[in-house]
Amino acid sequence: MKRLNGKLLFGGIITFVVLILLVALNPFGYNDLGYREVVETPTGKKYVIFENGVYMKFPGSKITTYPNVITISHRGEGMGAMIESKSILIRFNDATEARAQTVVRFRLPPSEPDMMMLHSEYINKEYLSLKGLAPYTIECLKNSAQLMDSEQHYSGGRAQLSQFFQDQLEYGLFILDTQESFARDTLTGEMKRIYESKIRVSKDGTKERKDSDLKRFGIHIASATIENVDYESQVDEKLKKKIEASTRESVSKQNLVTAQQEAMTAEAEGRRRLVEIEYEEKQNQTQKVVQAETQVKLAIKDKEKQKIALDGARLEAQKIKALADAEAYAKDRMMKADGALDKKLETYREVQKMWAEAFMHYKGDLVPQFQTGASSTGNAGLEFMDLMSAKAAMDLSVKMKMKEGN
Repeated sequence: MKRLNGKLLFGGIITFVVLILLVALNPFGYNDLGYREVVETPTGKKYVIFENGVYMKFPGSKITTYPNVITISHRGEGMGAMIESKSILIRFNDATEARAQTVVRFRLPPSEPDMMMLHSEYINKEYLSLKGLAPYTIECLKNSAQLMDSEQHYSGGRAQLSQFFQDQLEYGLFILDTQESFARDTLTGEMKRIYESKIRVSKDGTKERKDSDLKRFGIHIASATIENVDYESQVDEKLKKKIEASTRESVSKQNLVTAQQEAMTAEAEGRRRLVEIEYEEKQNQTQKVVQAETQVKLAIKDKEKQKIALDGARLEAQKIKALADAEAYAKDRMMKADGALDKKLETYREVQKMWAEAFMHYKGDLVPQFQTGASSTGNAGLEFMDLMSAKAAMDLSVKMKMKEGN
């Protein structure tokens, strides 16, 4: 029994010692999500744990933890970045200054050889951020600002500056050459000397760059943002004057456009009115032409009617003449046939009527009141009437029976 108790006690002591050794030596490691760990064993072996979770390690190994993505912030306020610095002082190509706020996220290399080379160069994430990533961010931003002046930036070059910034972060700094030129100031209108930075281009057309540590270590840019650019006071004053000048110019241009539009409207209205007048005149001309043509046609029709009427009159005259000639011929034939008895009788009637009317108005005595010779055998009035009748008959060649003894 004593021997059994001694064995149990010895086993417990051994177990306790083993547990103490396990706790002290800790052969297990744990890698959090979003991180990686560089393991350095006492024997000098190095390797990287990328996967999340528990892993085995040699007791006494040195563990260095890196985040998969390191954020470098130059905003002057805490946001969980590895480096929290003040805004970056930049100088534009026209020698004006500004302070820029940036946030850049660097993605560490996914391969073990690149990660081991990075670790051997910078030792830990703090040193990498402070001595590698932050200075490189500042240098890329300053180099990008040299490619434009402040006026270009606030006149629409913000996106271009961001593009220059991210391009150099990813692939390396541009090699710049300074060129002298002259340009007219947009505010004062004066000519000024300008020293302009240009990207050096090789013979094959590619942009020349400085070697990038990020590219050498396999670091990539997850995102790069220029959040704000605060110009110095003289730039703000110039910007204010330019905005005022631009506003005046815009108003002037708008007034000019309005005046031109009104002139164009008036011109268009005038052309429209001329077209209307021309159309109205053409209508009047057409109407007059139609009226004239109508009158001509009516005149022609009237002339044709008159000709028809004249022809009808001529025919009627010819008809009348023919009838008259026929009637005259008939009368002539009749007169020749009966000695123109009708005419003679008509003339006889007229003569008888004339002397009868004259005799009727005679106021004297038909019978003489006094006789001196032999007595008359008849009435003197009757004898006068017989004489006149006989004379008319003789004039008309009418054989009329005369009284015996006359």
